[in-house]
Amino acid sequence: MRAYREILAIPGALKFCAAGLLARSGGAMMGLGIVLMVSALYQSYGLAGALAASNAVAWAIGTAVLSNLVDRYGQRRVMYPAAVVSAVMLGVVVVLAVLKQPAWTLFAPVIISGATGGAPGALVRARWSYVTSDPHLLHTAYSLESTLDELTFVIGPVLATALSIGVHPAAGLVAPIVFSLVGAQLFYSQRSTEPPVPPRPADGTPRPHRRFILLTAGIAPLVAVNTLIGCVFGGIDVSVVAAATEWGVRSATGTVLAVFSFASAVAGFVYGARAWKSPLTRRFVIGVLALFVSASGLLVARSELVLAGVGLLVGATVAPTLINGNTLVGRLVPRERLTEGLSWMGTGLGIGVAIGSSVVGAVIDAQSYASGFNVTAGFATLAAVIAVSSAAGLSRAVARAAAVEDPTDERETIFE
Repeated sequence: MRAYREILAIPGALKFCAAGLLARSGGAMMGLGIVLMVSALYQSYGLAGALAASNAVAWAIGTAVLSNLVDRYGQRRVMYPAAVVSAVMLGVVVVLAVLKQPAWTLFAPVIISGATGGAPGALVRARWSYVTSDPHLLHTAYSLESTLDELTFVIGPVLATALSIGVHPAAGLVAPIVFSLVGAQLFYSQRSTEPPVPPRPADGTPRPHRRFILLTAGIAPLVAVNTLIGCVFGGIDVSVVAAATEWGVRSATGTVLAVFSFASAVAGFVYGARAWKSPLTRRFVIGVLALFVSASGLLVARSELVLAGVGLLVGATVAPTLINGNTLVGRLVPRERLTEGLSWMGTGLGIGVAIGSSVVGAVIDAQSYASGFNVTAGFATLAAVIAVSSAAGLSRAVARAAAVEDPTDERETIFE
């Protein structure tokens, strides 16, 4: 706990961490909130799924664009108005749905809301990188943020379900509107911890053309692995629902999925409390391999208890792996493009969830829930292959980036 007390004692850290948690907590309710509202008001799961997928894809693409603008012009200048637009458009979706307007009218506002939502989690991590450059403190800070991310996915779906069923079908989407607006006001008003915008050249000439961030050495395999981890998430969500339904325990779906997120949150918290000395790249690869091994347990899950046990193992590998991936991005990209790099990791996850849920859903419709588990385990296998095959190059990229930052740094090697 001392490590966490130390980072939260940094001036302004507790305030922006808490505000950032509120700003992003609605994101964990968004997809399920859309499905619950639309399926109840329009009696169509197909329409609900299409709207949720449209929102997720728009968010993934929009986040990549917005993060680039944030690094150029600043967090408040770009994201505060974007957050307001996103909340207003989500409000429009709610109003149209409650008034039972034609289904096609819902798509434009739901897409705009997703595209302007941004990634508050990446902005919080960028602030941590600004308030401290100590690698041990950053490790703890990123671990804390990953733990908080997971907690939102433990509490968010439960809250969305309770509001939608117990209050009104649209209530599960009204809560994210409130959270995002209040969180945005609290977060973006904190100017002292906002990373500064790189100054223009002294002669007033435009900044030089910036290379596409995915072309930075080491970034592409990290984003690819994150995308496949997202595929695992999406595949698990759909497969668990299908399996629980076939086993006659559909009501246990939320509990089983909560086990995955809870295990990840605990693992992230414990992982961040320790100062690790082994090479970061090695820890990242080991984490992906552990995810592959634990996900293989899905192949033998034939009851909700076994599935929950597998969820504990899978969840325990997730947060540490995401922490290591984000930390690697922080070492590879220029400091002034950190938000963009971190946002691409989130974009990869978002796209992966959309791919995983759609592919696994189609497989389950055509075959069975067991086939869905097989495909999900296949995503984890592919992630492990990419992580292992790119490990040496990734390690060299980290060493080169460290040499540019500080020529006296020792080279990292995965074989140390």
